[in-house]
Order: sequence, then C-alpha cells, then structure tokens
Amino acid sequence: MSAPISVVLTVLNEAGAIGGLLDDLLAQDTPADELLVVDGGSTDGTQAVVAGFEGVRLVVAPGANISAGRNRGISEARNDIVAVTDAGVRLGPDWLRAITAPLQKHEAEVVAGFFQPDPHDPFETAMGATVLPAVEDVDPATFLPSSRSLAFRKDVWRQVGGYPEWLDYCEDLIFDINIRRAAGVRLAFVPGAVAHFRPRSSLGALFRQYYRYARGDGKADLWRKRHALRYLTYAHLVATAACLLAPNARRRPKAVAYLSLSSLAGSAVYLWKPLLRLRAAANGASMADWLYMLALIPVIRLVGDVAKMAGYPAGWWWRLRNNPPEWRRP
Repeated sequence: MSAPISVVLTVLNEAGAIGGLLDDLLAQDTPADELLVVDGGSTDGTQAVVAGFEGVRLVVAPGANISAGRNRGISEARNDIVAVTDAGVRLGPDWLRAITAPLQKHEAEVVAGFFQPDPHDPFETAMGATVLPAVEDVDPATFLPSSRSLAFRKDVWRQVGGYPEWLDYCEDLIFDINIRRAAGVRLAFVPGAVAHFRPRSSLGALFRQYYRYARGDGKADLWRKRHALRYLTYAHLVATAACLLAPNARRRPKAVAYLSLSSLAGSAVYLWKPLLRLRAAANGASMADWLYMLALIPVIRLVGDVAKMAGYPAGWWWRLRNNPPEWRRP
C-alpha cells in the first residue's frame, strides 16, 4: 500500500496561473492525499481562485517570502512524503507518481525531478534554449534541483533546518546543498518528473529575474569563482574592443589578433550549448523565425550577464550590512 503524499506550493499574485497548476495537480493519476497552497499576501485575487478549488487547503501567510511559505506549508503537512512545486509551472498527469516512486519504494529520501521550457512563441523558445539546461547537461551526482519539481521525506526537511528564511532567492540551492551534505540521505534523479516552465517573455523580465538570482548568490556567498570569471570575461571583451578601436591598433597586430581570436573562441564556446538546445527546440521553425531566434541568443546572454554582474555586488552589500547566518558554502 502506498504511503500518503502531501503537495505544498507557494504563491504570490498568481491569479492568472494558479488555476492551471491546480487543475494539473487534481488530475494526477496518483492524486495527492493533501494539497496545501501557501499565499504570501496576494492582492490580485489569487486567494479567491485557490478557494474555489475543492480539496485544496489555503494557508495565508502575509509577508512570508518563498522560504518561509514553503516551511509553513511543510510544517503543516500531515504526511511524511512531501512534494513541492511552484506557481507558474504545468505538470503532466504522471508527475506526482514519478517523483514520489523512489520514496514509496524506500530507494531514496529525496527525489529531484526536472523542468523543461514551455515556450509560447519564438522569443520564449530562444529564451528557454539560452537559459534553461537540457537533461543531457545534467550530472545526477552533482545536480542541485529546482524546487519546482522536488519530493522528500519530512524528516530530511527537519534534519537540514528547512528552507533558509533569510533568503528570498536561491533558497532552494541552499536547501539542496544542505541535503547533499546531510548524513545518510540518498538522492534520486528522476528526469521524467517534469515541471513545464514558461520562460520569461521579455528582456526586462529576464533582467529582473537574473538580477534577483545573482543578488541571492551574493547574499548567500555562492559561486564566487563563477561570478569572478564572468567579470574577468567581460573585462577581456572590453579590453579587446578598446584595443581594436585604439588609434594605434595597426602597430600592434599580434596583440590585436590574440585578443580578437580569444574573444571569438570564448564567445563560440559560451553560445554553443544554447545553439544546440535551440536546434532541438525549434525544429520545424520558419527561416525567418530561425534567424530571429539565432540573433536573440547572444542578446539574451548579454542581458542575463549584465543583470548578474549588477545583482551579485548588491547581494554582497546586503550581506555585509545584515550579517546573515553562517553556513558552509560550496
């Protein structure tokens, strides 16, 4: 006999999206025994939409960030097996069965699902190919899953101290890292447990998203080397441009050639995986759409990188001023 399952998700001003996700959850071929939606204080009618679904428990937690909301929902969940997801995704009818199967079979204490882009137009197709990994890019031994598609035993959540409530973004990365460091916790990767995630539909929305992600990295002191490499890479590109535009550039052909070739090679490597993902995602697109999407990839990369380079020091400044809890960064 299968153990009962609780599903927990958090929302804030998701009136336009939450209904579809709740429809998906209620249509699972292995239905949840309990479905909790934690609302952080929506003002757009989200709570009324949720209240209109029979069998869905609404928990109102005004002012709670996503970590506090998840912790509140998990703490109130009645069952030992908990699956979490987020508003803004869509789930296939087998998602809950797939992501909880290793828990039901006692093969793991934590199960990582996956997420795939769900684009609605060529812009979002290019966005998804640029910013979201393909399953082939994932190493299950080191994968840090998004809490859009994750399941675990409640004891593990207690063991690692829950989601870090001092973080408003990148909180699931800290949760994942703490799980991987926890003694006796087995983690399974089930790529078939897919949350379909709609990419951002504008460059402005992408900038805000990646600024917040990088600010979260700075607050948590995550990925120092990765962010340092990004600054160095763009410093190199600026130096290349300055060298090419300098009045005496012709007098230094070797330096100009080295900087140009290294910049071109680095750019090709940086854009290679998005191009491969686009090839798979945009199969059958018209030539005009192909050219449009190809042109978008470097633009999306640039906007995302600028957002990260702005957000990371903002997070560090917050860290210096607020002295958050210490934890062992990777």
